[in-house]
Amino acid sequence: MLDFLPNPIAIQIGPLPIYWYGIGYAVGLAAAYLVMVRLAQRAGEDPDILGNGIIIVAVAALIGGRLYHVIDQWQLYQDDLIRIILPPYSGLGVYGGIATGTVAAFLYARYKRVPFLRWADIVAPGLFTMQAIARWGNFFNQELYGSPTGLPWGIPIDCAHRISGAGFDYTCAALPETARFHPLFLYESLSGLIGAVVLIWLGFHLRRRLRVGDLLLLFFVWYGLVRFVLENLRHGNWTFFGVPTAQIVSLMFIVPALLILAWRHRPGHPLDDPPSRPEIATWGAIGRPVDPAPNGEPGSEPEPPDEPGSEPEPPEPPDEPDSEPARPDVPGSEPDAESPAIDADADPGPAPATI
Repeated sequence: MLDFLPNPIAIQIGPLPIYWYGIGYAVGLAAAYLVMVRLAQRAGEDPDILGNGIIIVAVAALIGGRLYHVIDQWQLYQDDLIRIILPPYSGLGVYGGIATGTVAAFLYARYKRVPFLRWADIVAPGLFTMQAIARWGNFFNQELYGSPTGLPWGIPIDCAHRISGAGFDYTCAALPETARFHPLFLYESLSGLIGAVVLIWLGFHLRRRLRVGDLLLLFFVWYGLVRFVLENLRHGNWTFFGVPTAQIVSLMFIVPALLILAWRHRPGHPLDDPPSRPEIATWGAIGRPVDPAPNGEPGSEPEPPDEPGSEPEPPEPPDEPDSEPARPDVPGSEPDAESPAIDADADPGPAPATI
């Protein structure tokens, strides 16, 4: 499928080479930024927060990723330490970048006073997007390949980039130049693409069941599982008592993430805070419902109750009627006739005779 030996240099401008690895990192970062901006808008958050934040987090991730890779592939640098900081860079360790990038993101969120976990859910699909693109830089550097394979998508590796070590030998002295190897970079790239689509889908369709931070935890579980499996196809990597360090780190991501997910979804767990602008949010965890205001505007507060000790205002007296209430009718009188006025000075007439 990829039956050619790539050139790591994309463009040569005088003495300055432009490497495909750097281009892949830059394009992946730009694509991740676009994804995160769109998701921030859909999540009811301010996308302007990403402007400086992505630069700070990217630099921190670059330093951590480079440090992890140098420790992982120390045999490539122990005799020439200057190669650690000089191009062409031979790779980055994802776990190192995740660790330092997460710390930088948390500190930046605290500085900006924005909810870290809600923003972590926005960043998680962006991480998968960047991984899907940037991993192709490993192809042009002819690194991140696995054991020999006869599968049709196996890739060739030139003799200068083949490695050997305890229990394995991939050099041209042991294997023919036509040998093909597992493209681990391709497996991780496809995993990142699928992971980004899944997380974005979950953010739209399972909003009522998600808790803030769930998508980042799912990213840890997803990438940890993929990396744990792919480490079985790698040789010559960093080990700890014979166990690949990447598999140990993978378990350190997977197990806590699963435990936190189970704990946060237990019955009776308090609800999360709503988005900054819940009235426009269509993606991500909903959080605690916002009480509607009397005027119908979400997010406004109701009128405060009377202060303790204050006397309530007396009720207004009822309006007086325009006319006196009707008197009850006297038996035997005409209901419609008005009673004649009694004159005190009038002559009462002759008294009745007595017998």
